[in-house]
Parts: sequence; structure tokens; C-alpha cells
Amino acid sequence: MGNGHCRSGMFSRLSVTLRVAAVCLGLAFAVSSSGQMSPGGHEAHHPSQTQTGPGASQPADSRVAREMGEMMREMGVPPPKELYPSLMALPSDLPSEQRNELQQRAHERMKVGMGLLSEGSEALSKSAARDDFAAIEEATARVRQGLAQFESGLAAHRALTEGRTPRSIALEWFKREMNLLPPDASTPPHGLFGLPKFHVFVIAILLAFTVAVSWTYFHKMRRAAQLLQGLTGGAPLAPTAGAVAVAAPAPASPVPLADGALAPAKPDKWSGKLRVGRIFQETPDVKTFRLMNPLGGVLPFTHLPGQFLTVTVIPDGKPVKRSYTIASSPTQRDHAELTVKHEEGGVVSDFLHARVQEGDLLEFSGPSGSFIFTGRECRCILLIGGGVGITPLMSVLRYLTDRAWPGDIFLIFGCKTPRDIIFREELEYLQRRHPNLRVVVTVSRPEGTDWKGPTGRITKELISQSVPDLASRYVHICGPVPMMEAVKKILAELGVLKERVKTEAFGPALGKPEPTRPPAELPVGAEEKAARVAIPTVTFALSDKSAPLPPDKPILDVADEIGVEIDNSCRAGICGICRVKLLSGQVSMAVEDGLEAGDKAQGIILACQAKSTGNVTVEA
Repeated sequence: MGNGHCRSGMFSRLSVTLRVAAVCLGLAFAVSSSGQMSPGGHEAHHPSQTQTGPGASQPADSRVAREMGEMMREMGVPPPKELYPSLMALPSDLPSEQRNELQQRAHERMKVGMGLLSEGSEALSKSAARDDFAAIEEATARVRQGLAQFESGLAAHRALTEGRTPRSIALEWFKREMNLLPPDASTPPHGLFGLPKFHVFVIAILLAFTVAVSWTYFHKMRRAAQLLQGLTGGAPLAPTAGAVAVAAPAPASPVPLADGALAPAKPDKWSGKLRVGRIFQETPDVKTFRLMNPLGGVLPFTHLPGQFLTVTVIPDGKPVKRSYTIASSPTQRDHAELTVKHEEGGVVSDFLHARVQEGDLLEFSGPSGSFIFTGRECRCILLIGGGVGITPLMSVLRYLTDRAWPGDIFLIFGCKTPRDIIFREELEYLQRRHPNLRVVVTVSRPEGTDWKGPTGRITKELISQSVPDLASRYVHICGPVPMMEAVKKILAELGVLKERVKTEAFGPALGKPEPTRPPAELPVGAEEKAARVAIPTVTFALSDKSAPLPPDKPILDVADEIGVEIDNSCRAGICGICRVKLLSGQVSMAVEDGLEAGDKAQGIILACQAKSTGNVTVEA
């Protein structure tokens, strides 16, 4: 059910409706000009043309009628309706019994005509929707038959009710069909646009039917599009050109780079479902999950190299969120890849590694994060990563090489063992293809392997020997906090300005494990013991709940344990989703990137970062 397919189906069904309208209008105007059916169609519906009744004893008049029919056929005019010859044969002083009989026949003919009109219209709409042209012709013939029946019955009825002789009505009809009536300027045209009232009535019915069908299709398609939007998220839906389509979020306007190329602008936040298209085993404890649009086609969002997505899973009946960097390049518009390490005891990573399979749908939001490098910031970049911290750096590296970025790209990557080198084969391949890319991998535990590269941790000597003219480089670092702190100190000693260094830390990189399952309930008397050692308390004013707040635990962790809902995403102080108002007390925050200008002055804090050594109250 791709967006393109969905839009194509909507336009196709609407075009069918418009074709039905065109056929119906054309038919109505055609009837207004001729009012006749083909001889074959008439004979098929009325196999017997033998007249009985009052005109049977009028051989002269019957002969006149036959001669009129033969004359009209010779001139290429369709034969008259079967009731008009009967009118020619009727005497002027029609007996009451014959008048009643003729009136009854006229009513029956009008009734049958209306039935044929209804059946034909319904058959026409169904056959037009199927593009069944043979059925369309048959339905059109049925409508013409119905009009012919109705008009002939109406003519007889007029002859009886207006006091005119039947023969004068038939002769007037004959002259009108033969275009022999002189124009009468004094008589204004009757009906709308000069059409008979009955024809105007038929046209109005057909137009109303077309409008009703169009309205039905419009609202059905809009409802279907809304359901699709609920499945995949995305921008609001809007009808275009009379149809309804699923409007995927428009990519943000590109940003011009220094070399004239274009990089995607900062995208808007998105939330919805993505399908797991493929799962790749990178190392024994690392998997890559390729995420795709469930409807096919491009992703319903755009991202920048270095940003992350937040996944929501429900492993034990309660939603748990976790943020993971997008490791793939933004140039890959039809998929995004998350590379996840299986953390011991981690709720979300365990769920992803053990329970998620290809084809599953997962809930995501994002993209978020400012750990971004697009190539326009500097003509050279040094990427330093440790372990799974290579994921945002890999997105940058892939993006720059995809665009054939001409600047220098250096990557220094530290791992425990050779088998822990994530993306090893791809890094070797990219080095061969891009001479401006230089990769240095160091292994801290090479024992028992055939590793021939650098060993040990990332040191000052390794950096200075691997990267020339270091002080002019921009540096991005991602990995465990101790490693990042050590590398920042080394860079400062080597003359790299602090403003040129950017770090990324969330989840395990902050030195704390990802959210784990809550511990078992405290034994009886534990709360009293906690009170005796003067553990601070956090009070959630709106939820009317309180709980101990250990000095090393952020407010968000306590809220999770006692069931207080505080929306969150990255749990690293970056996205700002967990912002809450501090009503009393004081807190400290290690990371404040998620706060906006003026937030601190208004008492707004980040629940995922806020810690305290005293009692606090928050609005949650």
C-alpha cells in the first residue's frame, strides 16, 4: 500500500466518477435533442408492434401512420414511438371507454419508462466504475428506452387532458421531429436553457447522483488516508485536485554548503511506526536494524548525520523508551539503520536482540540531537569513537563519502578485541575507494588473535601520529564517558581549541546502564530505615505521590519506579522532552542542552538530569 499506489487508486476512482457524470450529462442532452432509441433497441424491448384498440378499425389512418414511418425511415429519421401511430388513428370524438383505456395505457407506459430510467442509471454507474464499455452501452440503451416510453405515454396523456385531438398531437410531434415547425419568436423557450422541464429534471437527478458519488468517494478516501497516517505518522492530510492523498512530510529545505553542494536542513520531529526490513549481526553482541516505511517508498522523515531516533517498546506491559543513533547516511532515503549493542540486563536492548524479528513494526519518534557534522562546518574532520559510540560517527562518515566530500576525514576507533570492530569490512572497503579517508583502529585486548594493528587505548601519541595539523581540525568524540574525558584532555594538550571539540553522550555512554527492570518491592521496614538515614524526598504535585530521592538518582528514574508519567526520549539531557517545572527545592544537572532560553529562570528542569541532596517538589 505505498503512498504512490494509494494516491493512484484515489485518482483512478475519482476519474471513474467524473466519467460517469460525463456519460450521464451527454446522454441527457442527447435525449433532449432526439428523444428516440434505435429501431433495434425498440424492437428488442417491444417485440410486437401490432396495435389493437380504437385504431384497429381505422385502416386509412393506419395507412397514413405507416406512410409517415416509411417516409421518416427513407429520410434517415428514426421511426416514431409506437404510441404516436395509435394517436394518428384515434378519432377526434373519442368515446369515454376508449379514452379511459388509452389513459391507462399512457400511465402504464410512463411507469415502465421511469423504471427503465432508474435501472439504466444504476447499471450505468456500476459499469462505468468497472470500465465495462459493453455494459455501459447496454445501460445507455436502457435509459433511452425509458425516456422513449415515458415521452410517448406523456404525449397520449396530454392529448386526453388538454382537450386536443390525438391526431393534432401526433402531427405536431411529427413536424417537430422533421424540423418543420416554423420558429415562433413570440413564444419564449420553455424550461431551463430552452429544455423541457422533464429534461431539466432528469439532468438535475443525474447531476445530484454524480455529486453524491463524488462526495462518498472523497470522504471514504480521506478516512482511509487518515488510517494510513495513524499507522505511519506524518504530516496532516489535505485533498489536492479533487482527490485525497497521504501527504508525507515534505523534506526540509536544503542548506547550501561552502562548496556549493546541498545538505539537508534541520528536520521537524516525527513519530510513527517503522517496519524492520533486515537485521544484520555486526559482532557477537551488536546488531543493526534496518528500518523502512511500512507503506514502501521513502522514509516519513528526514534526518542529519549524527542524529538519533527514540524507540518505544512494551516488554512487560509498560512502555519503555530508549534512544539510538542513526548509523546510516541521510542520503539513504528509503531506510534508516540503528546499530544496537546488547547491554547486560538492559530492557530495551534485550527486547530488540531477543524478540524483534524482520517484518515487525516498532514505534519511533525523532529525529533528535545536535551531534551533527554535514561538511560545511570545516574542510576537515577528526572522528574519535569507542565501542558502539562509532554509530553517529559512521553516519557522518557514510554521508561524507556518499557525497564525495573533498575534505580530509580521519577516524580513530578504539575496541576491546578484533571481533568487536563494528563495520570492519565496510571501513576497509571505504578506505580503498576514498583516498581522503584514513582509518586507524586500536585494540586494547589483542591477546590470542592475529591482530597486527595498533594496540592499547587511544593515546596522545596515537592521535598526534595519525592526524597531521591537528590544531586546525574539528573533532567529534563519542564513547564511554571516561574515554571521552581522557581524549578531551589529550586534545587540549595538543592545542585543539575547546570550541572545536564536540562530544555525544547518552544512555550507556553517560556511564550508567540503560533503564533496567525495576527492583523487587522493598521489604517491610525499608521505608522507615530510609527515613532514618535522611534520604531526600521528591514529591510529584500533580500525581500526589512521593518517594525517596537518592543523591545519585535523577528525578525521572524515581518517577518511573513509582508510576508517575513524565514524557521522555533521550534520557541524556539533549532532547528536552522531559522538561518539568521545579516548584520547590534545588537540583543540579550534568547536561542542560535540552533547556531552551529562559527555562532556568522560570524554574524549568530536565527530569532525566535533575539530582538533589534535599527535598524537592516538581509539577508532574
